[in-house]
Order: sequence, then structure tokens, then C-alpha cells
Amino acid sequence: MNRIVAPSLLAADFAELGSAVRMINESDAGWMHLDVMDGVFVPNISFGLPIISAVKKIAKKPLDVHLMIVNPDRYISDFKKAGADILTVHYEACTHLHRTVQQIKSEGLKAGVALNPHTPVDVLEDILDEIDLVCMMSVNPGFGGQKFIPHVLAKISKLNETLKRKSLSVYIQADGGVDLTNYKSVVDAGANVLVAGNTVFSSQNPKQVIATLAH
Repeated sequence: MNRIVAPSLLAADFAELGSAVRMINESDAGWMHLDVMDGVFVPNISFGLPIISAVKKIAKKPLDVHLMIVNPDRYISDFKKAGADILTVHYEACTHLHRTVQQIKSEGLKAGVALNPHTPVDVLEDILDEIDLVCMMSVNPGFGGQKFIPHVLAKISKLNETLKRKSLSVYIQADGGVDLTNYKSVVDAGANVLVAGNTVFSSQNPKQVIATLAH
């Protein structure tokens, strides 16, 4: 799999969201990452369906929507209608994960499952052949700008080895604290999708940062 950079719009200037989306359109990014937070599963509230619908109108890259919410099953068809291409739910938020994944797939979306930093990769053993992406949270979910948690590298490596053993083609996404100082170690561990927020949007040259992460 080729490496994909998915800039996180959570770190963009919301007053200039259209400009941020157009910048990503013109960059080497593969996807746009959108974090949906409900203030219940995580201690923050971000944005929801109307923002995703607005982004979809001008986005030229697939929308990678990460649901940090309780009861995600209620909204899967709504996020499909809003324009999601990839929909990721949290293992920790799904009582019946297999059913949730089946529901995502039935909408014609790529299905992802996210793991919090403390959750072992083994919990996905029985569902890896059903999903398209594993999102390894490398910070505690809820806020941007946190530091990368180093032990997640071992989890990425372990998942990469498991996927190779099972001959499965599943994206490994690193989400949180990925920057120009650590992205190579993240890629070396086995991640092929890099979510980057502050690293991109706090830069004087966001397109150049995306290009560096992508190559």
C-alpha cells in the first residue's frame, strides 16, 4: 500500500475552512480526516454532519470520518449521506462491533476501527478480515496538539505482523502527535496512513509539510 497523508481539519482555522479544504485538494494528501466528537465519549465537542456536508461540496479527496461518539450505529447512514467515504468507529464505543462494521459496509463505505492507546491490538483479531482500516490512536482522543505516545509504535508493529501473517490488506493509520520528527519511525513500524493536524496547519507552508510526510 502507498503511504497516505490525511490532514486533520480539526486543526484548521474554522473561519477559513473552505481555504483549508482547497489547500488539501491541491496538496499531496490522499484523504481529508474529520474528527467528530460528542462530548460524551471524549471530553470535547468538535463538529457534525453539517460541516461534513459543507466540506464534501468542495473536497476533491476522500473524506476519512473518525467518529469519537457513543452509539455510532445511530448515525452511520447519516454520515454516508453527508459525504463520508471512510467511516471509523471506536472499539471502546461499540457493544456489538461486528454488527456496526457490517452496517458501515452495507452503506458502501470503507470501515475502520480505532483503538485508544491503552487498548491492545489483540481485541481485533476476530474482525480484521472484515475491516479496511485500523486507526491507532497515538494520543488520548479528544484534543489536538498532544504529544505522541511512544508505546503505540510497538502496537503498530504487532498489528503489521498480524496482517502479514493473515495476508490481509488493511490500512494502519496513526492518529495523534505525528510530526516531522517522528513520522519516519511511525512508517517504519508499519503505519501507511498518517493523520496530521497541528503539524500541517501550524506550518508556514502546509503543502510542503504534507509533501514531506507523503514521500
